[in-house]
Amino acid sequence: MGKLTALKVDKLSKKGFHGDGGGLYLHLDDSGKRWFFRYTEPLGNKRRAKISLGAYDKRSNTLADARDTAAEYRKLVRNGSDPKVERQRLKQEAELRKLQEMKELQKGTLTFEVVARDWYERNKGQWSNLKHQQQSINTLETYVFPFIGHKGVADATLGDVRLCLDPIWSTKTETAKRVRMRVEAVFNYAITSGFRETANPAVWKGLLSAIYPAPEKLKQQRHLEKGSDGHHKALPYGDAPLFYRSLTQAKGLGALALRLLMLTASRTKPVRYVKWEEFDLDKKVWTVPAKNMKDRKEFKCALSDAAVDLLEGMERLDDFVFVGGSSKSLGKPLSDAGMSSVLKRMAVSNATVHGFRSTFRDYIGEETDLDYRLAEMALGHKVGSQSERAYARGDLLKKRFSMMNIWADYLRGA
Repeated sequence: MGKLTALKVDKLSKKGFHGDGGGLYLHLDDSGKRWFFRYTEPLGNKRRAKISLGAYDKRSNTLADARDTAAEYRKLVRNGSDPKVERQRLKQEAELRKLQEMKELQKGTLTFEVVARDWYERNKGQWSNLKHQQQSINTLETYVFPFIGHKGVADATLGDVRLCLDPIWSTKTETAKRVRMRVEAVFNYAITSGFRETANPAVWKGLLSAIYPAPEKLKQQRHLEKGSDGHHKALPYGDAPLFYRSLTQAKGLGALALRLLMLTASRTKPVRYVKWEEFDLDKKVWTVPAKNMKDRKEFKCALSDAAVDLLEGMERLDDFVFVGGSSKSLGKPLSDAGMSSVLKRMAVSNATVHGFRSTFRDYIGEETDLDYRLAEMALGHKVGSQSERAYARGDLLKKRFSMMNIWADYLRGA
């Protein structure tokens, strides 16, 4: 017989724990009355523990209800089970059953477009570039949803995928390649989420590779037909000093940005988005943040004396070193065409902005005895095999200073 009665529980006003026996307690505080079961853990350290049985309610969680639950928990403890662990297990099982029931209901109504948009919302955070975020969903809206967006994601077939890719594989190969990868990712998401049980109909190896020619081979063939090799046009290094001297006479921040790009052999994005805080001109180091690097890893760029002189001679207009084209552009970086437009004004048709990296690499390789690794590291490239990189973790920054000064002297005709 328990120590508590239904009437006593209802009238109880003294704060604290009130025992009923067998590990069952009623606790009263400012928040109200709540049932607890105290026991000794059957496993591990055999510590004293307690578990809540819920708030007291004279209709839905009475003394009788609490005694029944406590009796079940005492039986669990006698059998070597922890009530807390068992309750969590039952909760997880119930949640899994509910989720499975929802998935079964959804299988017939979840269209490819619904699942694709859900995939996009869950994954867009991994694309730091807003343009890439938009391209991911825009290409699906343009080339996929009109054909299979209305189809159940569980029922879409290889034939459906071909409806999307056939019209663009030969004419818009790079776009088609990316569309296929995104469609594959959506189907993978559907499969792992339980919305689809059959195999992914958009995988390349062993499936679509047997239907379509490889994208790289198609692009290579097109370049051959046009008489090019498919790489960015690069100014021959023998012409670089003359071009650089002409560039020093050009006006505008775009020309200054292009000079820094040539002196550092940098990619376009780090130069466009560079901020003054990234430079340590005393140490002659430019620390490029990971978000501006292609491989998303912070990079230390060795600055030549010429690069330092260029920066020290510039007026600081904004946090960005190279702001947009007018006073209204303060707070915004140089536009995407900020440097390429300089080449157009100078009537340079045999070079691209990105191609100056090749100009630098060719000069170092052909005209100096410097270790090729220095040039590759200056370009932000990985050097050696994965196992070699595991042991050689340095960035050769100190040695790169000398190389960048040699390159700058060559450009300036020193």
